[in-house]
Amino acid sequence: MQKIKNIAIIAHVDHGKTTLVDKMLLLGKLFRENENPGDLILDSNDLERERGITILSKNVAVDYKDYKINIIDTPGHADFGGEVERVLNMADGVLLLVDAFEGTMPQTRFVLQKALALGLKPIVVINKVDKPNCRPEEVQEQVFDLMFNLDANEDQLDFPTIYGSAKNGWMSDSWEKPTTDITALMDSIIEHIPDSKSFEGTPQMLITSLDYSSYVGRIAIGKLLRGTLKQAMRVSLVQRDGSIKKTKIKELLTYEGLGKRKVESVKSGDICALVGIDGFSIGDTIADIDEPEALDPIAIDEPTMSMLFTINNSPFFGKDGKFVTSRHLKERLDRELEKNLALKVEPTDSADAHTVFGRGVLHLSVLIETMRREGYELQVGQPKVIIKEIAGEKCEPIEYLTVDLPEEYSGKAIEIIQQRKGEMMNMERKNDRILLEFHMPSRGIIGLKNIMMTATAGEAVIAHRFKDFEPYKGDFVKRQVGSLNAIETGTAIAYSLDKLQDRGKFFVSPMEEIYEGQVVGENAKAGDIGVNITKTKKLSNVRASGTDDKARLAPPIKFSLEEALEYIQADEYVEVTPKHIRLRKIYLKEYERKRFQNK
Repeated sequence: MQKIKNIAIIAHVDHGKTTLVDKMLLLGKLFRENENPGDLILDSNDLERERGITILSKNVAVDYKDYKINIIDTPGHADFGGEVERVLNMADGVLLLVDAFEGTMPQTRFVLQKALALGLKPIVVINKVDKPNCRPEEVQEQVFDLMFNLDANEDQLDFPTIYGSAKNGWMSDSWEKPTTDITALMDSIIEHIPDSKSFEGTPQMLITSLDYSSYVGRIAIGKLLRGTLKQAMRVSLVQRDGSIKKTKIKELLTYEGLGKRKVESVKSGDICALVGIDGFSIGDTIADIDEPEALDPIAIDEPTMSMLFTINNSPFFGKDGKFVTSRHLKERLDRELEKNLALKVEPTDSADAHTVFGRGVLHLSVLIETMRREGYELQVGQPKVIIKEIAGEKCEPIEYLTVDLPEEYSGKAIEIIQQRKGEMMNMERKNDRILLEFHMPSRGIIGLKNIMMTATAGEAVIAHRFKDFEPYKGDFVKRQVGSLNAIETGTAIAYSLDKLQDRGKFFVSPMEEIYEGQVVGENAKAGDIGVNITKTKKLSNVRASGTDDKARLAPPIKFSLEEALEYIQADEYVEVTPKHIRLRKIYLKEYERKRFQNK
């Protein structure tokens, strides 16, 4: 019987996690060097590749010596905390991967904190030691300080450190002695990460993830904690609310390399996938048919932000998307709830709209982006933070915010953040850059990135993670400028755009279809203005020098989905279709908006 080790990999964006896993798979002889199926095996989802972040956790397995090593990929971003808590439940230890130049980063800290709290043993891998200006010894000290600050126990603080370059395919105990392969890392995993414990008794498995196949339907994934599971075995499904359903395992799969393999039985300690279990959700327990014993369900941090999701009712609805009705929207959100633990959906007074709660703008925007790629059309309202009453006091979510930027922009950055009720906690110099740390209300982070990028010429690196609910910090000034709203439906004309350029900046290009009530630009001053950009130049047979100038237009501002969500005001929606992202007023007609304001 093979011994099993389950390890989770923790790393900040772009520190080389996916490259390292590729090299581990090479060592496990899963594919030969010349037939590597391409980079980024784990980040297989289109959105993950485009953004360079891990959103969904994934599993692969490598055989090394007499061991089977299950590798679990973890998202680094605090907005995907729901994913993190699930997958760490399956691990026996963690690999903490750190860049030898950048050192520990805020996103790494979030997952590491969760791993240490679960008592997992870390191995520190300092990657990219072949980079110029790298500082492996300082980074190793930094990691120790970070673990100490996160209340690691003595065994966790006595962590082994491996140095190397995943890109060049070597790992070693000393950064000054390069080797030819990554066996030093694999040997360290076998020596320091505890074996996955196997317990005799009735079977017990917590469902921590799910997969979907168009052939067999939903697949339950988790780590078998006790006993043995066999193919065609009858089991009990103990749900979160305590109710018990009898069911049968049709197929049993374990991980092998990048895929899954059908097996007759699975012993405790291994990560497996079950086919044929109906009606389960994440956090349920698979237990014995006669004496079912439930495991504690996964505890997830609460959501901090909400948004209104509603059907697309703009004049252009149904032109791009396949799924446009309220039934489609509700079914899609219900499907998402099954696997996205940190998400909550509540109905509103209208059957067409739902309030969706999540961990942050990124968490919700990834869901919206996935839906639009699947062919959905919808409209979303302004993100709102969740305000709670704790012990009779009004409280709001507060975040740790870190900003890394060149020294000359630090004064401007501090001023912007303090206007949004951010409190400065620390200021640290790193070569020619400065690292600023703040405690800041979550509502202040909405829209902050755009302003900071403009103020720092695109140099600022911003990261934030949830801290806690704390007393309300008071109001602050929101977006200072108003909107330019279209007052006619039609085609945007270059002549009109040119004549109105002194009013502000535009979001639409000439010859783009627009409708009445669409937000087509940003007013240079406060307050909204209605503009007609569909007006053409009247033809006459009078010619005069100087009147036939060419239209010289500034390029329109094009928003990404997150930028659009952070930009809109309370009386605006973002209309999301597979081909377009448009901003619009909730009430399209001018007189409707006035009537609503006067209420």
